[in-house]
Amino acid sequence: MSEYRTEVDSMGEVKVPANAYYSAQTQRAVDNFPISNLRFGREFIEALGLVKQTAARVNAALGLIDKELSDAIVKAAGEVAEGKLDEHFVVDIFQTGSGTSTNMNANEVIANRANELLDSGQKSVHPNDHVNFGQSSNDVIPTSIRIAAVLSVRRNLIPGLENLHQAFVTKGAEISEIVKTGRTHLMDAMPVTLGQEFSGYARQVELGIQRIQSTLVRLSELPQGGTAVGTGINTHREFGQRFAKVVSEYTEEAFTEAENHFEAQAAVDAPVELSGQLKTVAVSLMKIANDLRWMNSGPNSGLSEIQLQALQPGSSIMPGKVNPVIEESLAMVCAQVIGNDTTITVAGQSGNFELNVMLPVVAHNLLESVQILANSAVNFAEKSIKGFSVNKKKIDLMVGKNPILVTALNPLIGYDKAAKIAKKAFAEDRAVLDVALEMTDLSREELEKALKPINMTKGGFSD
Repeated sequence: MSEYRTEVDSMGEVKVPANAYYSAQTQRAVDNFPISNLRFGREFIEALGLVKQTAARVNAALGLIDKELSDAIVKAAGEVAEGKLDEHFVVDIFQTGSGTSTNMNANEVIANRANELLDSGQKSVHPNDHVNFGQSSNDVIPTSIRIAAVLSVRRNLIPGLENLHQAFVTKGAEISEIVKTGRTHLMDAMPVTLGQEFSGYARQVELGIQRIQSTLVRLSELPQGGTAVGTGINTHREFGQRFAKVVSEYTEEAFTEAENHFEAQAAVDAPVELSGQLKTVAVSLMKIANDLRWMNSGPNSGLSEIQLQALQPGSSIMPGKVNPVIEESLAMVCAQVIGNDTTITVAGQSGNFELNVMLPVVAHNLLESVQILANSAVNFAEKSIKGFSVNKKKIDLMVGKNPILVTALNPLIGYDKAAKIAKKAFAEDRAVLDVALEMTDLSREELEKALKPINMTKGGFSD
């Protein structure tokens, strides 16, 4: 048996691997774009299968495609959505900016598989005339981006961030009364509790969830039905509305037809908006990860306020060294998401008139950001936040010697006198309380009350 078969398209003959479901146009794209070996991921291919499946159902209901052909397309596209044909999606991410090559990859795979499924040999599914009926790459690809992003955010990212948020809330409650030295400019400041710090982290994640959720309404407007330039040429006038209704029923998400097809196809503002919120979450998580790295630093020469779980040896040359690997992994993910957002931002500017011509790279980077943020949020919660311990003895020692505690004496002795006490306590490495006893007329009882760290964490004056 030959390794190749010959396929024909409008440009002539092309050799295609004998066992491939794709045909000539896909093979031309494989030949034309030997760039990165990056391919569309599972989420995007699932969405693409859903688009083709839904289009076939709607076109059949409108009487525009033969019912037997439509049924075969629906089955084949369902296999695409389920991941059974992923190996046949072979086009590089860096291809034609409309994603036409990937749209035709889907059309050819589905057509060839559908023809296998047909009982009658008298009918045949055509990739353009049937699988792509009433569609264009210019509405299929941006629709697939939006569907894939919404589904991935709902299924993976929001649950992952909710898990992380709850981990911060639970851990914060466990350590709510442990007083530590607060820091501003990386320098000692007034005391806070670990619970207060963790409440800040929890709120960052909570707001991140809200920010992402707020984008989904606009992301759920689907371009499908605009075809080539937004006018809806060669499709039924009800197609876009019916498509959104059917795909909503299937996915249980509230998709709608784009309010304005020219906006939905000429721009990728909704994906850009989501990417911007993913970047915000990444910025939040990097800040948190770095805080924990600082708190874990040591064990002897750093802050050593907490001890993260020892998960693996940290050095190939220094025995016994253990590093904050989960936090480092998360920080790299955050850096990648920030970089992806830059790419998506540049891509979003690259729309000309009726079409954006960087759709594939928008799809790839956006879905990668969603996926790695979701995975890292779960990993961070499970392997870091839920399992670290607190070095309370070290924390108490550092709090007691924190010269900034004298701030609480300002109302009693004034700023200048308090500054002298702070400098002396720091120079002599002594507790502020002991130095204040020597330099003021206040009693030990008065000083102990004023300098009690837990009291400093509970706010200022009250009536």
